[in-house]
Amino acid sequence: MLFELPDTKVLYQALLDRDPDYDGRAYVGVRSTGVFCRLTCPARKPKYENCCFFETIAECFEAGFRPCKRCHPVGTSADNDEVVTRLLCEFEAKPHHKWSEADIVRLGLDPSTVRRSFKRQYGITFLEMARLSRLRDGFETLSDGGKVIDAQLASGFSSPDAFRQAFARLLGCKPAELKGDGLLKADWFDTPLGAMIAVSDDRALHLLEFADRKALPAELSRLRKQVKGDLGLGRTAPTDQIASELGEFFEGKRLDFDVPLVMHGTEFTKDVWRELRRIPIGATKSYSQLAKQIGKPNSPRAVARANGANQIAIVIPCHRVVGMDGGLTGYGGGLWRKQKLIDVELKIARSKGLIDVSG
Repeated sequence: MLFELPDTKVLYQALLDRDPDYDGRAYVGVRSTGVFCRLTCPARKPKYENCCFFETIAECFEAGFRPCKRCHPVGTSADNDEVVTRLLCEFEAKPHHKWSEADIVRLGLDPSTVRRSFKRQYGITFLEMARLSRLRDGFETLSDGGKVIDAQLASGFSSPDAFRQAFARLLGCKPAELKGDGLLKADWFDTPLGAMIAVSDDRALHLLEFADRKALPAELSRLRKQVKGDLGLGRTAPTDQIASELGEFFEGKRLDFDVPLVMHGTEFTKDVWRELRRIPIGATKSYSQLAKQIGKPNSPRAVARANGANQIAIVIPCHRVVGMDGGLTGYGGGLWRKQKLIDVELKIARSKGLIDVSG
């Protein structure tokens, strides 16, 4: 699937104009309200700096946005599926409800059917959609200095324990364990491929992952042990820098990243990661090729493990590794993101004349 969206300024103008050419092709997430809309939405237009744009509905949900009640952005793609239509109506009516399989059963629906229907329509399950939407509200409350109880209420959790457990599944620790003066600070920001969590100290970036990655809690726990420091919420200069650089990258204006990094791993693992950063934008390599280039031709499996242990997505471009036949291999952020990252980089490389497009 090609990444065909124009830059954000073009999309924002399309939003202001309510351009019908973009209906169903692009969506806008509004950070100040937490909802996503069609570009033809009749609601009052948000400020440019509060907007982020997505190509699919699944990406909007994975970034934690809820569907707009004015323009119903999920409507047309699911009109023919009664199961999806019914649950979306329930979700819009109770966006902060803690949805469970028991709720689905009480509605007379089969949980396995619901999972398949939502995955087919949006690439994400209904329960994942609801959980991400609610946790985003709590995360932002805590990031702004709010109390745990305020974050719990913002997330729609009636039980403090339930909120702590859900938060722990996302960050690998309970809200009360977060320290305002922690050595490491975690923050959440949006990208065209979904929300990402960055963890930095005052000097460098330690971790950058998609917020919905299942391995994220374990990665954060491991990181805290490696640096022997507390984790808090908030922004540091490196987080501001990577958020800005990623914006330029997705707009096709940046070939590489300058944010300082701290790489936690063995010397072999770091050698692999450094070699990944040497792969030119728009190019891909296999594990075997990487193994040869670091002088370990008999270690493609070890290279694959090092690739999978990468905790700084996109900046250390493990998405540039493919199978021997050129096919996509595993990617912690999801194969659909891997494909889009490759497509983005091909587009940038071609626009900069780094790839011959005459053939």
